[in-house]
Amino acid sequence: MAAPKAPVLGGAKKEVSLDEAVFGVEVKPHLVHEAVRAELNAHRQGTRAAKSRGLVSGGRSKPWRQKGTGRARQGTIRAPQFTGGGVVFPPTPRDFTLKVNRKAARAALRSALSDHATAGTLGLVSEGAFDAPSTKKAVELLEGWGGQTPTVVVATEEETALIKSFRNIDKVLVTVPSELEVAHVVWARSLVVTEAALPLVQGRAS
Repeated sequence: MAAPKAPVLGGAKKEVSLDEAVFGVEVKPHLVHEAVRAELNAHRQGTRAAKSRGLVSGGRSKPWRQKGTGRARQGTIRAPQFTGGGVVFPPTPRDFTLKVNRKAARAALRSALSDHATAGTLGLVSEGAFDAPSTKKAVELLEGWGGQTPTVVVATEEETALIKSFRNIDKVLVTVPSELEVAHVVWARSLVVTEAALPLVQGRAS
């Protein structure tokens, strides 16, 4: 099987061979699903809560006597049927974290990257392509390549000119290799990685 390749966007047309161990592996959907679910759950705050009748203040005495009023007997105005009363089976704060083994998480990232490499939706940006911020140049680069949105651009923190060029484009997410998630790669219909960030991405998936 030939090593996967990715085109270099902008400038002379050429292709760069990719690491087959990262971009040419068999896609394992169950691992990708497991990793994406864990990543999305990790972003959930889990702070939703409400008070039960035992937590609502007040209502220590009966609102009216037991018999003789013609109304139903009540023990406290903090019961759920009263306005301002507690909630039946209220939600409580919880932790949504799911554990994913490190090897499984890396295999999921390799699967997501390989899927882009196989589909031809992975492109590289050469070093020095953006000497100064230019959103117009970034748009022309994506349109010239023909990549579809949403697009994820992975660059190093030092490539500030490139980051500023892409970050204002609609449906384009710019991130750094250390924060790249499987969910980002799966969400993107096109993946753009700078040549400087490529070794770092491969390191995370290896």
